[in-house]
Order: sequence, then C-alpha cells, then structure tokens
Amino acid sequence: MDRYSIACATLFGLGCTLAASSHAQEVVNPDQWSPPREAKISPVTQDQLNTADKNTTNFLLTNGNYAQTRFYPAKQINRDNVKNLHVAWIFQTQVKESLETSPIVVDGVMYVTTSFSHVYAIDAKTGEQLWHYSHKMGPVTTYCCGPNNRGVQVLGDKVYLATLDAKLLALNAKTGDVVWNTDIADPELGYSETMAPTVVKDKVLIGTNGGEYGIRGFVRAYDAKTGKLVWNFDTIPENTVGVWATKDATGRDMHRDIQAEKDQLAKIGDPYKRLGGGVWQNPAVDLATNRIYFVVGNPSPDLDGAPRPGDNLYTDSLVSLDLDTGKFVCHFQYIAHDVWDLDAASPPVLVDVKDKSGKTIPGVIHAGKTGHIYVHDRKDCSLIRFSEAMVPQENMWTLPTKEGARMLPGANGGVEWSPIATDPGQDLAYAINLHQPMHYRVENSPYPNGKLWLGGAFTAIPGEKQSGNITAVNYNTGKIKWQVKTPEPMIGGILATAGGLVFAGEGNGKFAAYNSSTGKELWSFRAGAGVNAPPSSYMVGGKQYIVVGAGGNTQVNFRRGNNIIAFTLD
Repeated sequence: MDRYSIACATLFGLGCTLAASSHAQEVVNPDQWSPPREAKISPVTQDQLNTADKNTTNFLLTNGNYAQTRFYPAKQINRDNVKNLHVAWIFQTQVKESLETSPIVVDGVMYVTTSFSHVYAIDAKTGEQLWHYSHKMGPVTTYCCGPNNRGVQVLGDKVYLATLDAKLLALNAKTGDVVWNTDIADPELGYSETMAPTVVKDKVLIGTNGGEYGIRGFVRAYDAKTGKLVWNFDTIPENTVGVWATKDATGRDMHRDIQAEKDQLAKIGDPYKRLGGGVWQNPAVDLATNRIYFVVGNPSPDLDGAPRPGDNLYTDSLVSLDLDTGKFVCHFQYIAHDVWDLDAASPPVLVDVKDKSGKTIPGVIHAGKTGHIYVHDRKDCSLIRFSEAMVPQENMWTLPTKEGARMLPGANGGVEWSPIATDPGQDLAYAINLHQPMHYRVENSPYPNGKLWLGGAFTAIPGEKQSGNITAVNYNTGKIKWQVKTPEPMIGGILATAGGLVFAGEGNGKFAAYNSSTGKELWSFRAGAGVNAPPSSYMVGGKQYIVVGAGGNTQVNFRRGNNIIAFTLD
C-alpha cells in the first residue's frame, strides 16, 4: 500500500480518514450543466452581516451569524407542519466526495462548496446552476481528514474561499471569476485549508489546518479588497510551557510526569516551531467588544508527548483576540500536553449565560471532543461550568502505550468539528456526538519534514459498538435535558429554528427534524448518502426552505454522494 493507504489502515480501520497527497476526485457527468449565468444579487453590506441573526430571508454566515448560534429566526416551518416537508429540488455537484459545506444564501442565490475547493452558485428557488468555480490545485496538497471544504462567505460583490492547497481567493459573486488570489502558507510543509473564511470589517479571517504535520498554527486577517495580510497571530507562542498543569478543565488528573518533561525541556528547548495548533473552524465575533473567539486544535505529534514538553500553549484552548490588531486578550486551555488527539475543533458560540452566582453575563460556549460543553465568561475566558458528559468516558486520562491503551472518548470525539446550535429562548445548546471506542498507541519518530506526524496511532477497537447521539444541554446548569441515540457516529452539524425544531443528519443518509424541547422525532428523509454537513435555512418567494448537503464523510467513511437537497412545505 502507498503511504496514504497505510496511514488510513493503521489509524482507524474505518476507511481513508486522515491524510492524502493527491488530486483524485470523482467527477460526475461533467457535461450536463448549462453555460454560466449571472447570479443577480445586491452587494452584501457589513450592516447585513451584523444583523444576520434577525434575517428571516438569507443565511449569510457559515453558522448563521457572527455569534455562531445556528438559530434561524423564521418559523414558517414548525412543529405542527414539519411532517409535510418535502423535497423542493436536488442539485448534483460534479464532485462525489466528502461534503461538509454550509450553504450561504443571498437574495435567492445559494453558494455551496465541495471537496477539492469547488464553488457553485445555485438558484435557491429552483436548484438550477448559475456558475461553477473549479479550483486548479497546486502540485502538492497535504491535508488531514479528507479533501473537504466547509463553505464560503460573501461581502460586497465578492465570494471568499480558502482552498485545500492553502490559498485564499476572492471571486466575483455574480460570475465566479477570480478577483484576487493570495498564498496563505506552503502546502509542502503540511498547511491546508478546509474551513470557511469569516469576513468582518473589511477583513477576511482564516486559520489553518495541519496539526498532524508539524506546522506552527495561526489565525490571520487579510484585507477583503486586496488580499494583503493585515495581521497574524501564531496559535503557538514562542513560550509554550505554560503552568505545568496536571489536571484537565474538569479537574481530572492527566498522569503527567512533570519532572521528566522539565528535564526534556532543558535538553531540547521550546518546541514551538513544529507544535501544530491548527484552527479547524470559524471564530465567533463579538461586535460590541471588537473581539473574536476561536478554538485551537491538537499539538504535534498527536500522541507522543516526548518531543514537546510543557503545556503546549495554545493547543486545545479557547483563545480571544482583538479584531482590529490580532493582539492576544485571553485564553483557557482544556487539555494541557494532550496525547489523545482530543483537540478543540467545534466552533465557539456567543450567548448570554448565568455565572456561578446566577447573574446573566456575556458568555462563550464550546463543545469538546471530550463530550462536555464548556461555558466561559466572555470577558476573561475563564471557565464557569462544564456540562454532564454526552458520551461514555472510560479510563480518562490513561496514557498511550506501545501496545495500545483503551480510553474513551476516542480521538474523533465527543463533538468533532461539527458546529452546535443554540436556542437562547430555552437556554439550550444542541450537539451531535461520536462514540468510537479506541486504542491509543504511542511510537516515537522524528519530525518528517511536513509529512504525517502522529507519534503513534489511534485505532477503533474491533467488535466494539460505535454510535452517536443528539444531545440538548442547558448551558446555565450543565444538565442534559434530552438525548436521542443514533446507530452510527454523528458528524456534520445541527440547526435550530424559531419553529421549535432542530435538524440534523446521519451517516446512513437519514436527515430528520426533532422537537427542540423534547427531542421527539417529527419528520425524516433518506438522502441516499451520508448527511454529514451542517443544515441551513432561508426564504425565497415567501417560502421557507431547509437545505443540506448529502455527500458522506471521509473521516468516518460514510457513503459518498454529491447532492445538495432543499426541502419546503406545500
């Protein structure tokens, strides 16, 4: 087997899940689409983006609004009539591979992406293609967890796209033509992009993938008009040692040998140049304080802590920066010196929360791969509380061994990169979870110059049941209100609406609506491929629609497809 096949088989036994260096993509019926047509939209203003949480027509940001609540304020589709939901149209993309896009809708025009960084503009009422941008990959593309792309953002008359070969592009929103093209980082060193950009105040915010390749992570702001770099924040500071924490955010001992780490630090110095710390998902933007909040992924190598003594700041952390300057404001680290690949990946959400005294304050919440939802004070990033565990936890924090040590959750979560949704009126956060029992095996290896660098392997335990769930958590108490078990691990995302509903899909193709207060299933549809993308909602022609991608997932090897499916009522 080639290096990619060996890596996939060794890591999971679940199909190709972690790394690739190829441009292979399955193209479906490339001649069936009509010539390009102009997408007739008005320029998207900053004020429209600022007030996206109140917009019942468009879906303007990846997670609905800058607070990332994924709460859609329209309620034409509700608990009483959702049983009448039916397919309005199905659009087939040319790429049949892992589909994680969050559809963006502006003035009846929908923008979606596919694996390998394609972008489509679609008529949101009919499903007809308007234009298609097919990105031409560079000579080297190295990436983790599939060739995914999670979407675009629109500001003014431009559509912004980050590509698998680590470029940032501005496209003409009406035609799909390239306006400018900027190199973010060198893909030969392990950098790649799968996240959607966030555009705010004429800045395009983007992080980087590559935590499995010995990169040095960052979040950057580029000028939205020119593509020039405005500021850079390294998610790995030059001093990564921290406080030599021995317990995780929940107070459990992580079995660190602090003296051995200090001895190692004296020998090799600070490992900041190759410590990983990728950023998987969009930052939340607090317009009132001009700050952003994002979470940072795992240290590198993933499972071998020997080459990286110390707490490995700011990996596995919530971080806040000043939006204008990129200056550090505060952080909170969930897992110091992580050797289980339980990085912070799901995007943080800004909601008002109760502090420990019961006072309502501005908060920020994050759903972890540990299976906890963490609730923070937005002012200083401090932890207020954490939720009950949403998935089984066993042998926390057993250290990886050469033979392989069992610990739950497995390396996929809990809550993976999947964005959560919230309903502030009910004080509820909705998360989708994975349960995959795994063995963690450690193996020391030198830095491989931008190639896959895991320091061992995490493998699904043969014969042990894998499953998932949808969980509603009261973030003011940390208590689970309801939970729906699913037969397969859940990855993709969730949407809540003012109609009292939550929508989520499964890897077996099921896409369903649930009562947001009780978890009762009210409607479902079989899509024929894994529904592993976050749903969106919008209105056009007086009708509310729900839209979701059904293309499966590389990371957990769910059935591939190439459909964008929109649903509406009669």
